[in-house]
Amino acid sequence: MRGYIEERVIKIAEYAVAERCTVRECAKAFNVSKSTAHTDLHERLKELDCTLYAEVKAILDNNLHERHLRGGESTRRKYAGCG
Repeated sequence: MRGYIEERVIKIAEYAVAERCTVRECAKAFNVSKSTAHTDLHERLKELDCTLYAEVKAILDNNLHERHLRGGESTRRKYAGCG
């Protein structure tokens, strides 16, 4: 893995832990695709830092369990103005 990729992976992971954000939010903050952010957090991070990976995995698992709630909330907001 190239050096700049390793740096990006660690920075995205640290951001995810600090902000407790979703993969989409991480991707937007670092101007990378959602697929890249997901690969960085799920595959590449495991090779670089197991402790940080465990923290990120806990956050992403929590996001997965709350996904249906977030989807309902965003749909409610989307149609709140419609009569």
